[in-house]
Amino acid sequence: MHIAIAGNIGSGKTTLTHLLSKSFKWEAHYEDVEDNPYLEDFYTEMQRWSFNLQIYFLNSRFRQVLNIRKSGKNVIQDRTIYEDAYIFAPNLHAMGLMPKRDFDNYMSLFQLMEEFLSPPDLLIYLRASISTLVEQIHKRGREYETNIRIDYLSRLNERYEAWISGYNKGKLLIIDVDKNKFAENQEHLGEIIERINAELFGLFK
Repeated sequence: MHIAIAGNIGSGKTTLTHLLSKSFKWEAHYEDVEDNPYLEDFYTEMQRWSFNLQIYFLNSRFRQVLNIRKSGKNVIQDRTIYEDAYIFAPNLHAMGLMPKRDFDNYMSLFQLMEEFLSPPDLLIYLRASISTLVEQIHKRGREYETNIRIDYLSRLNERYEAWISGYNKGKLLIIDVDKNKFAENQEHLGEIIERINAELFGLFK
């Protein structure tokens, strides 16, 4: 079984991936952030490094999905390949931070990869307001993220909402992170676990 967690920067994907991995005994696959050679440069000079960063993520995420399929295990994944292609790359292009030829090249590669992809059995979307995102980004204290602009987060949120409103690849569970503080509240985490059980196994409905 393949469960994936989607959401904007700072929405709590990695934290929830860790907590659900422990609770359900699923194998966790995390986003490649610490070893990413482009991330710091990107937040300093977005236009110069946008294409390099998105290609790196696309390659990393495609490899991850193939490994998940081969493993035959129950896996929970921190962020999906669809977010790269439908949210981050188009947003960079729309903001003038990725030239058209680079964006077209990127989308052509993604469309080829998509032929080999299977969507997750359950997609969990973490919906969060800009104030919550900023608070959580500040709390985790990654130095390179101090350069993230509010308008950048806002544009991403708009694209996330548009993508989720039309999502039809499989089961979908939406968590309101402004209200559900799963990171520090066990009851809130329990509510998410019950909803996952309901979606996947028909329990507690």
